Amino acid sequence: MSSEPPVVSEHPLGEQLHHLRDHWLLLLILGIGLVLVGTLAIISAFIATMATVTLFGTLLFVGAIFQMVNAVACRNWRGFLVFLLTGILYGVVGLIMMNHPLEAAIGLTLMLAAAFMAGGVIRIVVAALEHFHGWGWVMLNGFINLFLGIYIWRHFPESAFWVIGVFVGIDLIFCGWSWIVLALGVRATFPRKA
Repeated sequence: MSSEPPVVSEHPLGEQLHHLRDHWLLLLILGIGLVLVGTLAIISAFIATMATVTLFGTLLFVGAIFQMVNAVACRNWRGFLVFLLTGILYGVVGLIMMNHPLEAAIGLTLMLAAAFMAGGVIRIVVAALEHFHGWGWVMLNGFINLFLGIYIWRHFPESAFWVIGVFVGIDLIFCGWSWIVLALGVRATFPRKA
């Protein structure tokens, strides 16, 4: 009897997961780290909100610089003016977000509430009219989105101090748990040689 690992199916995903076996501990540590950071983001929702808005503004500003440089470098084509003006707009918005994160968080929170409400209503209506496979889950998702949008809007502007941070924290926690589950699953599915 050989102590070879189980034969991986011919499916490419099986081979890729088998290669992850050597790094399962790193994936587990990454997952635990993301869960901890996500938990801290929820606990310190205001700080996480300000950090997220400032980071987003910084990324917008850096992207604007690249876009404007690209527009100037390619100024002989017809789309030059559109790309230059878009870059300037992104740069101004990025600077405003970096210099006034609280006001930016208030504006983003209001847009988030509107997007949740609109998205929820659309999901509910489409799921009610078109009984496609899984329509019940889509309708449930629509009601949850609608509830979240109304909740954020009803608690506005106070919700601007915590909503973005809480949502980022929740996303980090779920992302972390997905890495933890992957790490433990790879370890259990592909045991080491004896």
